[in-house]
Amino acid sequence: MKNIKNQKTGLCFRDDFLKHDTGSGHPETYLRLQSILDHLTKQLSQRDFEWISDFKEATPAQISAIHNPDYIRMVANVCKQNQKGYLDGDTIYSPHSYTAAALATGAGIHLADQILSGSLKNGMALVRPPGHHAESDFAMGFCIFNNIAVTAKYLLSKGIKKVLIFDWDVHHGNGTQHQFYEDDSVYFVSMHQFPFYPGTGKDSERGEGKGYGTTLNLPLARSSTEFDYFKHFSVIHKEMEKFQPEFVLVSAGFDAHKEDPLGGMELGTNSFERFTSELLNIANTYAKGRMISFLEGGYHLAALAESVGVHLNRMASV
Repeated sequence: MKNIKNQKTGLCFRDDFLKHDTGSGHPETYLRLQSILDHLTKQLSQRDFEWISDFKEATPAQISAIHNPDYIRMVANVCKQNQKGYLDGDTIYSPHSYTAAALATGAGIHLADQILSGSLKNGMALVRPPGHHAESDFAMGFCIFNNIAVTAKYLLSKGIKKVLIFDWDVHHGNGTQHQFYEDDSVYFVSMHQFPFYPGTGKDSERGEGKGYGTTLNLPLARSSTEFDYFKHFSVIHKEMEKFQPEFVLVSAGFDAHKEDPLGGMELGTNSFERFTSELLNIANTYAKGRMISFLEGGYHLAALAESVGVHLNRMASV
């Protein structure tokens, strides 16, 4: 492996993500990514990053590591009909949505390959639609395919034996939890507002069968502050000392920001820089620094862009 100090942070983005059309007034809009891109091109030192656009759509076979093949075909078929509609109550599809969703999943796979080969030190999938609510056979909460879950499965197929998935989105990642609830090779940790959408994520949900003890939910009350979040990190670090992940994946939602219209938390922009530092510490201690983050939620355009900026600056600084 190359010296990690000489490697860059990869950023996967394609214009196709802007073409997933959710319509006027929907919070999960292309403007989210546009705001991030505008901020990053002005604020980031571009020498520390490698922008990647040549990644491919995840194949149906790769997506089916998580999703029912009939569901995958259904999404592909409805998007071919050149009209818009709903996959669930708030998840919209349009003619370009299958392509965007398959590319969002493919971005994680591409970053995984590049990091495993030593070409990149870490990376972020700047993608939409997001993924962590998507279940095996249905869309949910703006999510079509579960990008982070597919990447975790891919890593396991490539010889990684233990994966940490850390979800700091304000909403619990129900789809991701359900995929690995009985799997002791993936440790799922979630810090989220509770009670809140989607209703899952109680602290009593710890996994089942051989996966018991590799799900850790840390529900937080509405209006929680940075202090409320960080008092849990000692437990997280103790759990990781036992689990010792070989790769770290992050569901990086920024809707716990105090400005976010869909959340109810009191985090500031710099809180996400601190979260990133904690996760990089885990990645550097156990996983040779290998970490990928996936854009999930975040619906206040300026707060989202600034939060992604501090997140990426911290990733590039290791």
